[in-house]
Amino acid sequence: MELHEAIVRSDSPLSPGERELIATYVSGTNRCQYCRGVHAETTKAFGVPGEAVEAMFDDLDASGIDAKMIPVLRFTRKLTEAPASVGEADAQAVFDAGWDEQALHDAIMVVCCFNFMNRLLDGHDVHGLETLFKQRGPMLREHGYLPLIRLLKPE
Repeated sequence: MELHEAIVRSDSPLSPGERELIATYVSGTNRCQYCRGVHAETTKAFGVPGEAVEAMFDDLDASGIDAKMIPVLRFTRKLTEAPASVGEADAQAVFDAGWDEQALHDAIMVVCCFNFMNRLLDGHDVHGLETLFKQRGPMLREHGYLPLIRLLKPE
């Protein structure tokens, strides 16, 4: 959880909401029900319309997601699905959208973190429920990841 906090909540050209959007997109790409559910609700809590969050999986361009984020999301999808195919042109598309090297690095860190978490949760057959997602999303937006450490420690 400390790693999540550092990756998603530290200083970055990408806001915490934009990094939650990346986490949602990576998790949806991987079909990780738990992470997609929780982070979609967190993204919505940061103000991204729910229709846009759901539509981005079907048609990123027509989803209503901020146009500046679309090249970042395309990069993250390619890095998730075919990492060896990512190249200079993919990074350049992110730069052309107005992002800098730090933003690209931070996006890559979110991709790495959530590809790991997706596999960890799916490997343990953790799927979650809609009521949990709706509870955790606003909680993550408000308090970040560190309070979750208490949930993981045995009493």
